[in-house]
Amino acid sequence: MSFAMELKLYDTLTRDKRVFTPLDPSRVRMYVCGPTVYDFAHIGNARPVIVFDVLFRLLRHIYGPDHVTYVRNVTDVDDKINARATERGVSIGELTEETYKIFHDDVQALGCFEPTHEPRATAYIEPMKELIERLVKSGHAYVAEDNVLFHVPSMKDYGSLSRRPLDEMIAGARVEVAPYKKDPQDFVLWKPSKPGEPAWPSPAGVKMPGRPGWHIECSAMSWKHLGETFDIHGGGIDLVFPHHENEIAQSRCAFHTPTMANFWVHNGFLQVEGEKMSKSLGNFVTIHELLKDWAGEVVRFTMLQTQYRQPINWTVAGLREAQKNLDHWYDLTADAEPGYLCADALGALLDDLNTPKAFAALHDLRGEAAKGVKPAAASLKASAQLIGLLQLPATKWAAFRPASLSIDEKKVVSLIEARTAARAEKNFRESDRIRDELAAMGVVLKDSKDGTTWEIAR
Repeated sequence: MSFAMELKLYDTLTRDKRVFTPLDPSRVRMYVCGPTVYDFAHIGNARPVIVFDVLFRLLRHIYGPDHVTYVRNVTDVDDKINARATERGVSIGELTEETYKIFHDDVQALGCFEPTHEPRATAYIEPMKELIERLVKSGHAYVAEDNVLFHVPSMKDYGSLSRRPLDEMIAGARVEVAPYKKDPQDFVLWKPSKPGEPAWPSPAGVKMPGRPGWHIECSAMSWKHLGETFDIHGGGIDLVFPHHENEIAQSRCAFHTPTMANFWVHNGFLQVEGEKMSKSLGNFVTIHELLKDWAGEVVRFTMLQTQYRQPINWTVAGLREAQKNLDHWYDLTADAEPGYLCADALGALLDDLNTPKAFAALHDLRGEAAKGVKPAAASLKASAQLIGLLQLPATKWAAFRPASLSIDEKKVVSLIEARTAARAEKNFRESDRIRDELAAMGVVLKDSKDGTTWEIAR
């Protein structure tokens, strides 16, 4: 990789932004925690899907499409799944298959590439059992009342990812308080199944059939597809503790390695209209519902307006602005073939996926394209496509926009220039006439000391 293509990513484990150097440039490997398929995925779930799709695209651009492996798992055995299947009166298999299909279709609508591999937890029970056997044999896990538990004090540097005080880790861990535990922090690797729940022959000499704990699933699936150590492990910031912390413990202790992944990359939280999303507040938004009113690219554009590590405030106003911008971009690039990548946009993406800075560069290209500069339109198209936008033919995009928003941008720019000249000559009658003409077209002007900008009234 040349200096100009130097990628920097923020690593949650080391708490710094550093140059990404893959273990093997011919096989760059990334694992991201995927959905638990018991219900519609909400808009917060869409954020890691979109963020890591952008990273996947960028890695493919740097190292070549054939040299990047992206694994995003599907959790299809879980307490929530069991409860929801019982609540709906359907089989677990029926529930997970239906939910996965909806998730797959929704993600495709968001313009995401399919991962290289999308393993389902239930297909990796044997590797999970093998890891558990290794942990028991090495003294990092033990059997207690038909459960197999990881013994947290057996790992001296447990907690290095989240860096939480011991009392917070005990209070915050999703672990069952049980008298058979050697330590309150110990977490389940395998547990006995209740009647009607999925069950498999248990590991470590446990006679009662059981099922895996949540954390061991990802350790097994990442191992089988990416090896004992790989390049990037991603997910939402909410997964740092206990899920990713426990993944690290399981994998490192099973394989006796100093690290599980060289980079731990996490996206920030999402709020809706300034409040935490919850069903009780009535602001719980699913991807499926959102896609009924907005194109997938509008959702994607809105999501990427905020740098991935920062908290994002999800608003309808943001969606409207994204729609407006995409309409403009599609108009300007309708007849263009993808050209050269904008160096400023690419440089922003290489700097820890700084998508807001990349968008600023794309908006500059838009300004040039609106003046009729064809190379700028071609560059806008290519650079937007790198992050998963402008993927549709302009004729298909027309189905996603209100007819009233069909704007001749060249005419708008020409009229604004004429108005600016009229104002300079103090011909305010002509200036006002042009403003009224633009208003009739649905264009709102904003004058400032830096000049005049415009937007479409909605």
